[in-house]
Amino acid sequence: MKKRDLLRRLRQWDEDAFDLTEKATELKPERPEAPADETWRERPVKRLERGEVSAFRHLYPVLACILCTAIICFLLTAVIDLPPFGDPDNPANNEVSKRYLEDGITETGAVNAVAGMILDYRAFDTLGESHVLYTAMTAVMILLLGSGGAEPEDEHRLLARDAVLHGTARVLTPLLLIFGLYIMFAGHLGPGGGFSGGAVVGGALILCATAFGFERVQRVLTLKRFRTVVLCALSAYSLLKCYSFFCGANGLETIFSAGTPGKVFSSGLILPLNLAVGAVVACTMYGFYSLFKRGRI
Repeated sequence: MKKRDLLRRLRQWDEDAFDLTEKATELKPERPEAPADETWRERPVKRLERGEVSAFRHLYPVLACILCTAIICFLLTAVIDLPPFGDPDNPANNEVSKRYLEDGITETGAVNAVAGMILDYRAFDTLGESHVLYTAMTAVMILLLGSGGAEPEDEHRLLARDAVLHGTARVLTPLLLIFGLYIMFAGHLGPGGGFSGGAVVGGALILCATAFGFERVQRVLTLKRFRTVVLCALSAYSLLKCYSFFCGANGLETIFSAGTPGKVFSSGLILPLNLAVGAVVACTMYGFYSLFKRGRI
């Protein structure tokens, strides 16, 4: 076969293949493209309307029914082991609560029985609650961080001219910060603790941000410091209680003694754990407010 005939045949095959490609493209249904101005929040809804996630739409109810059935079976299994309601042989009171009230001060060193219970006897439960706050904060940051939200200009201008708000915040913010720290430091001596003290400190940060703007709070609490404080608080809580429970379960002496009840530096690990929980709660409260208000911390 001559070279000229071979080139002509190859050119003809190329043209035929191009024609077949064009016909296949014409027969294939066009898929609507996402508009350029579509935001990342509207994209999942628009994709659902365009029928791009039809498989997930049919699979989602099945997965939801399976999950709900598993949870119902687990709860029913747990209920079976409960004592019958109204049985005269049921215990009249709980021995655990009696132990908390009678031996709590001796074993934990905390005058506040509630603090001794939630940060010593049930410290892992409180650790789980702190991680719930951390997980919720992480989920909100994933959804809202960098979304481009901003405080409305009219509202910002109105708050900037509010002399009553500025005067009140200038007086109350330092008092609330001091009071919140006092509640955390004295939580093992009386009513208070990490949760209530952290809520007061978080409220002080929110008041300062509302009155003077988020830039004032960012001088102290940036996003990097926010992550560092939460991570260090949860890590310190986990390590300290793991050490305490390991020593207690194996009959080993710990370097953290219960001390003298009524003293500031007493009750073993309850004081540092109160500070760790308070830091998590304060950062979580302010983080929620900042993310929902302007989309960043």
